[in-house]
This record gives sequence, structure tokens and C-alpha cells, in this order.
Amino acid sequence: MNPTLRTTLLEEAHQLFQSQGITNLPLEQIMSHLDVSPTTFREMFHDKNDLVLQVTRHDIERQKREHQELFQQTTNAVGRLLGLLEMGIRDLRRVKSPDYFADLIRDFPQAWELGQQHLAEYSYPQIHNLLNEGILQKTLRGDINIALVSKIIIEQLYMVLNEQIFPPSRYDMAEVFRSVYLYYMRGLCTDDGLKAASAYFARM
Repeated sequence: MNPTLRTTLLEEAHQLFQSQGITNLPLEQIMSHLDVSPTTFREMFHDKNDLVLQVTRHDIERQKREHQELFQQTTNAVGRLLGLLEMGIRDLRRVKSPDYFADLIRDFPQAWELGQQHLAEYSYPQIHNLLNEGILQKTLRGDINIALVSKIIIEQLYMVLNEQIFPPSRYDMAEVFRSVYLYYMRGLCTDDGLKAASAYFARM
């Protein structure tokens, strides 16, 4: 099977899910949107659940590549942390459907579990290391409890996505994300860190 076709289908499916949600989209409508025959679809995906799982895995790999590019361009830890924050805000702004995350959490547990595993095994160590680097670079406060702050940053994401706390019909997810993390990050920075981060704060 053509790997380029698979990549295209995964990216188009991701955009479709972000704009219209997942659960209420019939498989026939998904295949029609992707412009693939049932035979071609079955060659690549077992079913809708498998499609959602592969879309999630593909997007995680996309995020990792973007993080590598960011880290090549930015050497200071505060810039890297705020760059990750900026990417997170951008990604959330791409989600137009208020049902997207609720659908994932409720109806596609394998994909949601993959996302949680990514946060635990990739994002947590990444944040932990950046906080440690920031302290060594004196751009982050020296009294930070690195393990605790890393945990708080991860848990804040779950809070943002909790529709009981921030119903998507009432709150813009990207703005909630920005409000939660931007001011929290300010509090972690030293004066030197605030100077290094000024361009990021001005953009957000």
C-alpha cells in the first residue's frame, strides 16, 4: 500500500474529526470524504476504531517531529517550554468541533489511552528535563519542585479538556489552555527568564 496515500488519508481524517467530531460520523461518510472505496479503506484500516487509533498515533509522531525542529532552533529551556505551549494553543485552535475530545475520551478508549501514554512516557520526562535545564540556566526559579511542577503541568491539560469544568459550548479551549499555562509559566520564570520569554508572551 502506498505510504503517501496512508499519510494523506490520516491527515484528512484528522481534519475531518477536528471539524465535525468523531462518534456521529458514519463510516460511509468518512470514506466518502476521504474519497476511498470500501476495499481500499479495509486494506489500511480494520474499522473506524482502528482509523481513529492510527490518526492519533500519526498526530503524536507529527508533534514529536515539530518538537525536534523547535529544539534545534531554540536552545534555552524557557523558549522551548513556551514554544511547546505555543504549539499546543495552535493545535487546539484547529479543533472546531466541541465534541472532538469528548468523543475520544468516551467512545475511543484505545486512542485516548495512547494519548495518555504519550503524556506519561514522553511529555512528562520532556517537561521535567526542561524545568531542570531552566533552573540550571537561571531562567526558572531555583525553588521549583521539578517533579511536582511537571505533574501539575500535565494535570492542567486534563483539567482544560474536562468538559465538566470547561464545557466547550461555553469556553474556547485554546483560550482556556492559554490562560492556564501562560500565567503559570510567568510565575515559574526568573527576571532573566521573563526577558528571554518576552517575545513569546507578547505573541500569546
